[in-house]
Amino acid sequence: MPDTTHQSDPVKRARLRWRARRGLLENDLILERFFAKYEASMTDEDVGALTKLLDLSDNDLMDLLLARKEPEADLDGPDVQRLLALLRAV
Repeated sequence: MPDTTHQSDPVKRARLRWRARRGLLENDLILERFFAKYEASMTDEDVGALTKLLDLSDNDLMDLLLARKEPEADLDGPDVQRLLALLRAV
């Protein structure tokens, strides 16, 4: 059985939303607005980039979302840069 994509599997979408819940209210608000606007059009590449960002601590994530710093090392790729631009725009 082939692995289903994020968009075709409601369980995967629910897990991603649950994982996006953060300890800092500011991060939660940004991520909720992002999901409201972009969840239906997210690609698997977008989900992968978001997963990388969600691996960060709350404070590091907030610094990226508020453009206080830019992604470095493994995060400094076109997929994360694109997703970060969308997150910063909501």
